[in-house]
Amino acid sequence: MAPEVSDILKKALALPPEARAALAGSILESLNEHPPDPGIQTAWSEEIKRRIDEVDSGKVQLIPHEEVRRRLMARLSDASK
Repeated sequence: MAPEVSDILKKALALPPEARAALAGSILESLNEHPPDPGIQTAWSEEIKRRIDEVDSGKVQLIPHEEVRRRLMARLSDASK
Protein backbone atom coordinates (compact mmCIF):
# COMPACT_ATOMS: atom_id res chain seq x y z
CA MET A 1 0.00 0.00 0.00
CA ALA A 2 1.39 3.39 -0.94
CA PRO A 3 2.24 5.64 2.01
CA GLU A 4 -0.35 8.25 1.05
CA VAL A 5 -3.04 5.57 0.84
CA SER A 6 -1.99 4.22 4.22
CA ASP A 7 -2.25 7.73 5.68
CA ILE A 8 -5.73 8.21 4.22
CA LEU A 9 -6.79 4.82 5.62
CA LYS A 10 -5.53 5.71 9.11
CA LYS A 11 -7.48 8.98 9.01
CA ALA A 12 -10.61 7.23 7.71
CA LEU A 13 -10.47 4.57 10.44
CA ALA A 14 -10.35 7.33 13.06
CA LEU A 15 -13.73 8.66 11.92
CA PRO A 16 -16.96 7.79 13.76
CA PRO A 17 -18.80 4.71 12.38
CA GLU A 18 -21.44 6.78 10.54
CA ALA A 19 -18.80 8.82 8.75
CA ARG A 20 -16.81 5.68 7.84
CA ALA A 21 -19.96 4.09 6.41
CA ALA A 22 -20.73 7.19 4.34
CA LEU A 23 -17.13 7.34 3.10
CA ALA A 24 -17.13 3.65 2.19
CA GLY A 25 -20.41 4.07 0.31
CA SER A 26 -19.03 7.02 -1.63
CA ILE A 27 -15.89 5.11 -2.56
CA LEU A 28 -17.89 2.07 -3.70
CA GLU A 29 -20.19 4.26 -5.78
CA SER A 30 -17.16 5.82 -7.46
CA LEU A 31 -16.14 2.36 -8.72
CA ASN A 32 -19.27 2.04 -10.85
CA GLU A 33 -18.23 3.09 -14.32
CA HIS A 34 -21.66 2.62 -15.83
CA PRO A 35 -25.11 3.56 -14.59
CA PRO A 36 -26.92 0.62 -12.97
CA ASP A 37 -29.03 -1.58 -15.21
CA PRO A 38 -32.72 -0.72 -14.58
CA GLY A 39 -33.54 -4.43 -14.74
CA ILE A 40 -31.16 -5.13 -11.89
CA GLN A 41 -32.61 -2.28 -9.85
CA THR A 42 -36.12 -3.64 -10.42
CA ALA A 43 -35.06 -7.18 -9.49
CA TRP A 44 -33.44 -5.95 -6.25
CA SER A 45 -36.53 -3.92 -5.36
CA GLU A 46 -38.72 -6.99 -5.87
CA GLU A 47 -36.35 -9.16 -3.81
CA ILE A 48 -36.29 -6.64 -0.96
CA LYS A 49 -40.10 -6.44 -0.97
CA ARG A 50 -40.34 -10.26 -0.95
CA ARG A 51 -37.99 -10.52 2.02
CA ILE A 52 -39.79 -7.80 3.98
CA ASP A 53 -43.11 -9.53 3.30
CA GLU A 54 -41.67 -12.84 4.59
CA VAL A 55 -40.51 -11.20 7.81
CA ASP A 56 -43.76 -9.27 8.27
CA SER A 57 -45.87 -12.40 7.71
CA GLY A 58 -43.82 -14.47 10.16
CA LYS A 59 -42.75 -16.91 7.42
CA VAL A 60 -39.13 -16.26 8.40
CA GLN A 61 -37.63 -15.02 11.62
CA LEU A 62 -34.64 -12.76 12.00
CA ILE A 63 -31.59 -13.94 13.91
CA PRO A 64 -29.97 -11.41 16.24
CA HIS A 65 -26.48 -10.27 15.25
CA GLU A 66 -24.98 -11.71 18.43
CA GLU A 67 -26.34 -15.18 17.60
CA VAL A 68 -25.10 -15.03 14.00
CA ARG A 69 -21.67 -13.97 15.22
CA ARG A 70 -21.59 -16.76 17.81
CA ARG A 71 -22.51 -19.38 15.18
CA LEU A 72 -19.98 -18.03 12.70
CA MET A 73 -17.19 -18.02 15.26
CA ALA A 74 -18.05 -21.62 16.22
CA ARG A 75 -17.89 -22.69 12.55
CA LEU A 76 -14.59 -20.92 12.02
CA SER A 77 -13.21 -22.53 15.16
CA ASP A 78 -14.32 -25.98 14.02
CA ALA A 79 -12.90 -25.43 10.52
CA SER A 80 -9.47 -24.50 11.86
CA LYS A 81 -9.10 -27.78 13.79
